[in-house]
Amino acid sequence: MTSVLAEVGKNIKIVMEQSNYIEIAKIIEHTLLKPGANKDDIKNLCKEAVEYQFHGVCVPPYYVRLAKEYLKDEPAKVITVIGFPFGYQTKGTKVEETKKVIEDGADEIDMVINIAAFKSEDLNYVREDIESIATICRLRNKALKVIIETCLLSPEEIIKICELVGEVGVDFIKTSTGFNGEGATVENVKLIRQSTPLRIKIKAAGGIKTRAFAEELIKAGADRIGTSSGIAIVTGS
Repeated sequence: MTSVLAEVGKNIKIVMEQSNYIEIAKIIEHTLLKPGANKDDIKNLCKEAVEYQFHGVCVPPYYVRLAKEYLKDEPAKVITVIGFPFGYQTKGTKVEETKKVIEDGADEIDMVINIAAFKSEDLNYVREDIESIATICRLRNKALKVIIETCLLSPEEIIKICELVGEVGVDFIKTSTGFNGEGATVENVKLIRQSTPLRIKIKAAGGIKTRAFAEELIKAGADRIGTSSGIAIVTGS
């Protein structure tokens, strides 16, 4: 009897672990933004997203149309980046880039704020930059995430930009590009959550390589995880 109960307990544990893996997979954006990525890499990324039931794939603008073709009959979303990775392109450039990727099939847009303008305290420009993209996304019913690049900001600056983004109103604030130094941290996710209206969700990205760290970020307030290590996170490998 004892051995039977032990086996039942083991099976229950396995089912629970598998259930937890699926739940975390649903908030992972399987990401490949390296400039050297080729078509086969993108195809494989999409295949993995379907296999592991990830929320979607995050790819460079050039590959949006290709990713959409691979995923046309699948629930996985196509996410791409605008003004990546430095954010200092002009508003007009970002607007045209956004229109193009939506035309190509993007479901969600991750834009980088104009950090140069923010550091220069040109908050009107920063606001208009975000609003211009937000307007397009609202009209096309696309989700917008605003990347604030926390590694380049002081805690006071993070609070200030979160308040500004909150006033504009978008779907997500995203911590980082992963290309400019430190990525997501538990402390910064907590600070963003404290400084942002609850209607705005948080995407943590940059340097998230383990399940334990992903769970810490989720506990701190992250609603979405952007990572190139999604398979390792859901499998624990």
